[in-house]
Amino acid sequence: MNYKTKGTCSKEINFEVENNIIKAVEFVGGCAGNTQGVSKLVQGMDVNEAIKRLEGIQCGNRGTSCPDQLASALKQYLKQ
Repeated sequence: MNYKTKGTCSKEINFEVENNIIKAVEFVGGCAGNTQGVSKLVQGMDVNEAIKRLEGIQCGNRGTSCPDQLASALKQYLKQ
């Protein structure tokens, strides 16, 4: 799935989910080390657990962050 981010340095998030388990995550743009770290940490994690852990994380005064945007992307995935 492809998700266009809002309010972050990354422009989009591409991810794969199978049986409610995150298989892969790729951020386009953003802080490479941080986004690669987040991607690796959530691989193999249940979608709902990832949302619970990532939702609400802030980056400065942006009101969101790349992890928070991933949580939003996963929530959108669940609504499908």
